Amino acid sequence: MNAQPDPDTRHDATALRLDWPDAEWPGIARVTLQRAAQHNALHPALISALTDAFRAMARAPGVRAVILRAEGTSFCAGADLRHMRAAAEQDWTANHADAQALAALFHAIASCPVPVLARVQGGCHGGGVGLVACADIVVALDTATFRLSEVALGLIPATISPYVLRAVGERTARRWFVTAETVDARQAHAHGLVHEVAADEAALDATVRQLAEAIARNSPQAIRACKRLIDEVAGKPIDAPLRELTARRIADARASTEGREGLQAFLQRRPPNWLEADRLHRSALRDDGTDELND
Repeated sequence: MNAQPDPDTRHDATALRLDWPDAEWPGIARVTLQRAAQHNALHPALISALTDAFRAMARAPGVRAVILRAEGTSFCAGADLRHMRAAAEQDWTANHADAQALAALFHAIASCPVPVLARVQGGCHGGGVGLVACADIVVALDTATFRLSEVALGLIPATISPYVLRAVGERTARRWFVTAETVDARQAHAHGLVHEVAADEAALDATVRQLAEAIARNSPQAIRACKRLIDEVAGKPIDAPLRELTARRIADARASTEGREGLQAFLQRRPPNWLEADRLHRSALRDDGTDELND
């Protein structure tokens, strides 16, 4: 027998906020989980909203980076308990459909063509660890905790496993998957899940902003090409086909519009024209709120 969807979560339009564009920060999108009272636990409406947000950002040419953040004391507690209770009454087909939606979310984040930065505070458990593992850069408060808690519930971290293994490696995953132990931010940093640890909220925000602004100063085309390059090269043998692929990629970059502009700007000791486009975009947004350069 299939359980009916939780009426409190089917149409929760407040579960997520997408901020973009911003007059002061036009190239940076912010995706904010807004279920603070539920520790930003993942339920169907939030999963769908997150997936839609990242797919939208993938199609938006003016976005340079996406910051994934959360309101409240926790980043993400994993699966919503009310939905999990309902899922226990569902048949295999319904549970499979739920899992496919979750897998689609993680793929949407991991395949986003621009860098995704995760800003993490408080608890980050289960699917929350999956969100973090899908991000390109992770900055965590030093009091943040991480836990792959699935086996404690008789479950497995299946849909997040490709991303967690890619982030921390097989050896660490073998331990964390089966112990369901709580890992602090320093341990997560030591094992590669977290890139930077911040001492307080102000430092957390400052570090995230510094990284996002560093990305935004660089060539938009080159940033996207770097993300594709990593996917093409990671885990591959360094053989003749891979060497040829990398040679083609750098030739593509050198012949590209922004590749030529970047080199000329460097030689002429001037800012590249994508920075001027940013300035004009910012000015247009301040004037009338329209996104003139992304029509």
